Amino acid sequence: MVKNLAIGTGRRKTAVARVFLRDGSGKIVVNGKDVKEYFCLESQVRLLSQPLLVTSNANKFDILINVFGGGTNGQAAACLHGIARALTQVDPNAHAALKANGYLTRDSRMVERKKYGQRGARRRFQFSKR
Repeated sequence: MVKNLAIGTGRRKTAVARVFLRDGSGKIVVNGKDVKEYFCLESQVRLLSQPLLVTSNANKFDILINVFGGGTNGQAAACLHGIARALTQVDPNAHAALKANGYLTRDSRMVERKKYGQRGARRRFQFSKR
């Protein structure tokens, strides 16, 4: 049986990522696929591995991630947040480095809701004087 060292939950917009940290060689699996297979953009893969590079844990842990909701950019940011939270559980000394880079802060920006009597959240219908 595989033992989870730490569990972290990351969120961004409407995406939620559950991150499981296990002993291993640095393999990252997202929703049953390899991280490079799941996230098509290299920038998203690089974003994911930032907390591991900052804490120099790149090849120490295997990471299993279940992510749902939102788009790929939101999911990548949610994974980053979850990995950072899980790393602080394993190594409390890494907290300062992760906090300084802003990886432990939940990005609270969300899509504003559409209001009634308007075309969008802020866009109004065209005003007609006559």
